[in-house]
Amino acid sequence: MADHAHAETLALREQFDTAEQQKDASTLGMWVFLITEVMFFGGMFLAYTIYRNVYPTVFAVASGSLNAVIGAINTAVLLCSSFTMVLAVRAAQLGQRKAIILFLILTLILGLVFLGVKAYEWNEKFQEHHIPGHGFHLEGTEMQGQAQLFFSLYFVMTGLHAAHMVIGVGILTWMIVLTAKGRFSADYMTPIDISGLYWHFVDIIWIFLFPLLYLIDRHMK
Repeated sequence: MADHAHAETLALREQFDTAEQQKDASTLGMWVFLITEVMFFGGMFLAYTIYRNVYPTVFAVASGSLNAVIGAINTAVLLCSSFTMVLAVRAAQLGQRKAIILFLILTLILGLVFLGVKAYEWNEKFQEHHIPGHGFHLEGTEMQGQAQLFFSLYFVMTGLHAAHMVIGVGILTWMIVLTAKGRFSADYMTPIDISGLYWHFVDIIWIFLFPLLYLIDRHMK
């Protein structure tokens, strides 16, 4: 039986034999969580794909009404945030506290910019009467019911993604606070590493959402 008689630290809790084992357990836990998230978003992607194949023309018209420039801007913002998150993780590996805080703050700001742009876009859809329900109207098609189905999926998918972004912003804020308190070092930076995994996952989901919602079949409108 392994001997657990060692001094307990943040990097090595009592139930683990080595710091590497503890880090691997934490990383595995995050990957298991992300797999469940992949299945969650995958179900919505599948539903969207099915309906898009059933109603290709009206979905193309609805997709063409989205502001692809705004979508592209938000894509660039998230790609930049992934880069700054990578730099934050690297700084954590090197034990550079000030650099960690700097890059986490930059990532946080970019995340807030994404949410602000998304809120602007949703308001634009409200002004154009593209919110499903009473008063909905989409120019260019008589199939208003199917058009509402597109926008229902659009708001659910982008809304859930935005909710994950809000959670990510909260995580980044907490990581900044803990880093400022000297919680992390080159020997213990697992929470920052795991936070990076979560942030990259949310970014990857958007990389799939952007072409699926904004770009595919726009020429058919």
